[in-house]
Amino acid sequence: MTSYSRQDVLRILQIGSRQLQGWERAELIAQQQSYSFQDLGQLRTLRMLREEAVPVASIRHSIVAMKAVAGMANPLLEASLVRTGSRLAFRHCGAMVDPIRRQLLFDFERLEEGLGPSVMSEPLLLRRPVESPPGVQEMFLEAVQAEEAGEKNRATQLYQEMMERDPNFAPAWINLGTIHFHQREFDWAEQLYRRATEIDPNYVLAFFDLGNVLDELQRLEESIAAYGRAVALAPGYADAHYNLALAHERRGETRAALRHWQAYARLDKGGPWSDHARGQIRKLLDRETLTIAWRAESFLPPRKGTAALKLVSN
Repeated sequence: MTSYSRQDVLRILQIGSRQLQGWERAELIAQQQSYSFQDLGQLRTLRMLREEAVPVASIRHSIVAMKAVAGMANPLLEASLVRTGSRLAFRHCGAMVDPIRRQLLFDFERLEEGLGPSVMSEPLLLRRPVESPPGVQEMFLEAVQAEEAGEKNRATQLYQEMMERDPNFAPAWINLGTIHFHQREFDWAEQLYRRATEIDPNYVLAFFDLGNVLDELQRLEESIAAYGRAVALAPGYADAHYNLALAHERRGETRAALRHWQAYARLDKGGPWSDHARGQIRKLLDRETLTIAWRAESFLPPRKGTAALKLVSN
């Protein structure tokens, strides 16, 4: 398989090093030193969206929401991300999906091509939300752009106004919570994240962010529960597995940590975080003398009433 260095990627896509680092910090693509052809495809999509002035935070929200709605490990590879006015949508299973609002959209481009509407092989929508008042989505994008420009007070004001106009618009609660999180106002952030989980019990990012703030508050058991909910909603959400592994390690729960390190390593094939995960796997296996488990093709949870692992002597 052809691989490309970071310098190759910067040259081929005509992007700067700081741009690539920004996408990595926003968790839109994993940090790595070698890239595949598929990685280049994802980066081209991100470059196109940024050229169209789509905010990084809006892209992140849509990707995480699509992971939850469709159970995808990597929506940028498994579906086509398209700009639809002021919003982002994905083409998947022959349909156009707005993952944040969990709605099907009319795919006018498909109709223009004479393909007609199609039926998805399985339903993606978890529920049909109440439509927001006019202008709320546009306000959300304006607030995100204010955040990216460093105008935190302006963004805060817009999020608060959105929450008054549409109390059930969960992304506003999450983003305002994140502003407080970065200002280390963890109690405020927790309240806002919790409200987002109440508004939408299937919003993966809300539970992931709640896990982060509970971790900062040293409430590890609650943090593990929040991360666990994120993983239950989106088993392919690598970052939640990574944080769960760290949290279980801090509690001395090596078997649970090992399970999530292995899940992360399967999802992230390369890069510094993947290297760290594999190092932790080796360390835990050496400590617990469970090398036989690592040799297996995949981890299989035990049936009820059976031992967690069967050790075989040489």
